[in-house]
Amino acid sequence: MKILSRPDYEKELARTRDRRMKWWREARFGMFVHYGLYAQARRHEWLQVQENVPPEEYEALAKTFAPKPGCCREWAALAKKAGMRYMVLTTRHHDGFSLWRSEVNPYNAYNACGRDVVREFVEACREFGLKIGFYSSLMDWHHPDGGRAAWDTAARRRFLDYTEALNTELLTNYGKIDILWYDGASPMTTWEGWDSLERNQRLRALQPDIIINNRSGLDEDFSTPEGELAAAGRDWEACMTFNGISWGYVDSAQARPYSCSAQQILQMLSTCAGGGGNLLLNIGPAPDGSVPEEAVEPLTTVGRWLEANGDAVYGRLLRNGSGLNGNAVCRLSRDARFVYLWNLIWPTEGEMGLGGWMEAPKSVSLMDGTPVAFEHRGHRILLSGLPAEAPDKIAGITVIRLEYDHTPAYCYGSYYPQIHHGADPAGENKL
Repeated sequence: MKILSRPDYEKELARTRDRRMKWWREARFGMFVHYGLYAQARRHEWLQVQENVPPEEYEALAKTFAPKPGCCREWAALAKKAGMRYMVLTTRHHDGFSLWRSEVNPYNAYNACGRDVVREFVEACREFGLKIGFYSSLMDWHHPDGGRAAWDTAARRRFLDYTEALNTELLTNYGKIDILWYDGASPMTTWEGWDSLERNQRLRALQPDIIINNRSGLDEDFSTPEGELAAAGRDWEACMTFNGISWGYVDSAQARPYSCSAQQILQMLSTCAGGGGNLLLNIGPAPDGSVPEEAVEPLTTVGRWLEANGDAVYGRLLRNGSGLNGNAVCRLSRDARFVYLWNLIWPTEGEMGLGGWMEAPKSVSLMDGTPVAFEHRGHRILLSGLPAEAPDKIAGITVIRLEYDHTPAYCYGSYYPQIHHGADPAGENKL
């Protein structure tokens, strides 16, 4: 095949991106799954390096690696119940252990326990109607050339060929795959060092509809802020841990105090949905592949909430480029017809104001269609007659929707001109 120059490659990606990304832009919520040998140590996916574990000691974990039958189906069932639309599995983390039956890498799950976990994962995703993502580490602590590649050109060539062969297996042996999610671009630090331009074009030829993240040194299709909800000026996906400590399994009894509640997950989801991004929320299954106990109830609650409020999350939401703001206790997301106010703290006095809204909405209602009384006063929308308690009994986060047939005019701090760099409304006293 002909390899395009970087400018031509990026033009081709731009030409096809809207079609390839359509489902992803409407999905908004996915499950990340970090599972591998490190789960058996029960403390962190980086323990091999952080604790200087000798290779032979770490490799011994493969002798007892035994995911229970049906564990992948358990992950997918929970993802579906949580309202997630796609999943991304660590097919091979930085420790170099492949979760599939690899002809390229003998250090794999099939040789350890006779299981192709990747195949089971793909089948489970398809059973529950979830899009399929493969996480693929570039870094490899197990391969003999994984470190030498930084300074030995012959080792680099061997290592790059090995890396591409692994990804070729993944994108050839399991049918249609939707996401290639790179991570760990070390020891090389540039796309040139990784031959990412050439490799990614060859991999895309295997899966023409695939989308690829930005962690192989090229921008590709979407950005991936890690551990923060940082909106970007392009398609973005925040990847977040469930316990704020590790991606791999941590003993549930120890992790539970740090784990997300349903309300915390929904706050993250509101920020992502409002900023035109996605939330990829991680679970680290237990050594036998079981879903960590502390994840089940919060994710199930979020799924029930999304059944009632999904319009505020899914679909073709608009980036909030106009600066629309709810108020101090509301966040918002919006589509072409509605602005959705996520009430994180319910106004128990029965009324609430929205400042800076220069145009009246056509209507205001709860998500079930119950009308909400409102009045528009120049730069304010005043809501009244609200119930004393939050109507949402699932997670306590009630969504109020404002109907517009266009983007409403908005001016933050419109009543207080000094907020705008000291300028008055008439523009007579600009600083």
